[in-house]
Amino acid sequence: MIPINIKNTSLILEGGTFRMVYTAGVLDGFLEKEMMFPYILGISAGAISACSYISEQKNRTIRFISTYRNDKRYVGVRNFLTERSLFGLTFAYDTVPNQLDFFDWETYQNYQGQVLFGVTNAYTGQVEYMDGKTMDKGATILRATCAIPVLFPEIKINNVPYYDGGLADSVPIQKAIADGYEKHVIILTRPRGYRKKLDSQTKWAVKLLRKKYPQLVQAMENRAHHYNQTMDLIEKLEQEGKAFVYRPPFELKSFEKNTEIMWKSHNKGLEQFHDRNQELLDFLGADYAGCKAEASLLEI
Repeated sequence: MIPINIKNTSLILEGGTFRMVYTAGVLDGFLEKEMMFPYILGISAGAISACSYISEQKNRTIRFISTYRNDKRYVGVRNFLTERSLFGLTFAYDTVPNQLDFFDWETYQNYQGQVLFGVTNAYTGQVEYMDGKTMDKGATILRATCAIPVLFPEIKINNVPYYDGGLADSVPIQKAIADGYEKHVIILTRPRGYRKKLDSQTKWAVKLLRKKYPQLVQAMENRAHHYNQTMDLIEKLEQEGKAFVYRPPFELKSFEKNTEIMWKSHNKGLEQFHDRNQELLDFLGADYAGCKAEASLLEI
């Protein structure tokens, strides 16, 4: 088990459905170097990537996604008939991790840091951060943080309906700051310069949900503005030397079907990790227990 060997630094993971394979590539680099953060924030698909990182299962995320992406048990309109979802929820969050591609629950539960997954409360439209280590083996918290409106049903936890955490807080840098962290490693899933607009899918969803969840709809309508403000803040922190940011060099579709392209994105994340390893070490400095050892090896 990898001990927590980085301090005073948050790890923040953006979502983006299947764009998470890029995130998984960077995280696999952390696992190769046995680098473990003390505080991890995952939103939507970013939370899924966080799980395989914490359980120390290199390549698990890209393997799972590329194996089942075009399996109708995982993604297919027939799932609407049984689970009111484009995704096969039982298959994805129970059958796969507990029967087909085993998730290492023991290592995950033994993680000594703090892991939080953001979900959006459908009643209030506000983000809530749930303790990832309390997750049950049906991965209810993961279902909630990934619950894209209309494509997923609402996910109830303690009888409260929740949806995708990214609706209220796509990249939770403000939460990390509020929790006392001044340095941040952030893995985004959009190229540099990307700014969000209100898309047609969101416009359609708000029409269906406005009457039932007006506060949720307000969050959805404000999402692009909030996201763009967050990107401005992240770029500012990056310039100030307070944030180290990974971004994919090319756009990947949220619902990409070509698994070769998925592997390309994953491998690009891993490649960027290795190419920027010294930059990362310089950023972490004394906050990484392995920094001196890494520097010595680079000098040999």
